[in-house]
Amino acid sequence: KKIGFPIMVKAAAGGGGKGLRFVENGKDLASIVRTVASEAKSSFGDGRFYVEKFLKQPRHIEVQVLADAHGNTVHLFERECSIQRRHQKVVEESPSPFITPKMRAEMGEVAVRAAKAVNYVSAGTIEFLADADRNFYFLEMNTRIQVEHPVTELVTGIDLVRAQIEIAAGAKLPFKQKDLAQRGWAIECRIYAEDPTAGFTPAPGKIETLRFPDGPGVRNDAGVYAGAEVPVFYDPMISKLAVWGADRDQAIDRMRRALGEFVISGELRTNLDFHRWIMTHPRFLKGDFDTNFINQEYHPNQNGTAPQGAELAAIFLAAIAAQTNTNHSNGAGAQPSAAPSASAWRMLGRLDMLRR
Repeated sequence: KKIGFPIMVKAAAGGGGKGLRFVENGKDLASIVRTVASEAKSSFGDGRFYVEKFLKQPRHIEVQVLADAHGNTVHLFERECSIQRRHQKVVEESPSPFITPKMRAEMGEVAVRAAKAVNYVSAGTIEFLADADRNFYFLEMNTRIQVEHPVTELVTGIDLVRAQIEIAAGAKLPFKQKDLAQRGWAIECRIYAEDPTAGFTPAPGKIETLRFPDGPGVRNDAGVYAGAEVPVFYDPMISKLAVWGADRDQAIDRMRRALGEFVISGELRTNLDFHRWIMTHPRFLKGDFDTNFINQEYHPNQNGTAPQGAELAAIFLAAIAAQTNTNHSNGAGAQPSAAPSASAWRMLGRLDMLRR
């Protein structure tokens, strides 16, 4: 009542959108608190929760920090993480198209102060929410390397994983704050085995055809391969696709190309077309979005769920590649098979299904 509704109730030991509920008024508070405490206990073994003021049109912006055991702490600037579904990030970029140089310096200073206040040692992230007037508020600290670390590495040139290991080994940071700068622009898309048209529910399964994008400014961190299976037991992430450009426009152009070259098919479904949709949306192109962007703009059942032409072309090419590989496997000089291989038939069947 003191801070006013609406509020957010969050699991103290939580993350990834679990143990998190919106409370619009006091009438719903008791039942939601019970739900959050129960979910927090079952998910994290800790039923504690905390309350924070809910902000309208919030931007989710985080600041990367590194701190060694010798009293040295620096920040490596910010990442914009406002494109989210189910309170979990799916697109990140650095720099943020929202914050000003003055705000960037202030957020970096606050992040360093926060890390020092708890004598933090290692790589970590101080997360903030910012309102439409560019007031920012502490959200939480993640005491680990995060999925979106490639965008910071691409714009600063600092290998965060290596830095974390060296800090753990007792090394001093080899640079000061004045030595660090952002160069260019980086964007990351989280590629998941999930169905965006069904509320982003996980859609794992076996991968039959896989081709990763490549080329200047493209980085793809993945641990899957053709023939592998994305299991039901873990987070259904397939890869972290990141690009770098001299500016935001070039980074977006490179991400579009990379998403167009990304081929994956099989028993699973992916969010590739969803990311292609984001990279052409006028609000994203203008940097005019907040954490409500997907809920406000993405309505696949209204807009139609037909795949982009890039996916149709990719599946068609995958079918050709599957047939070509089958022919080559027959040995040098072997005559091409008149009938498509089993893999080619599966790809062509998928193409026909999508076309219809």
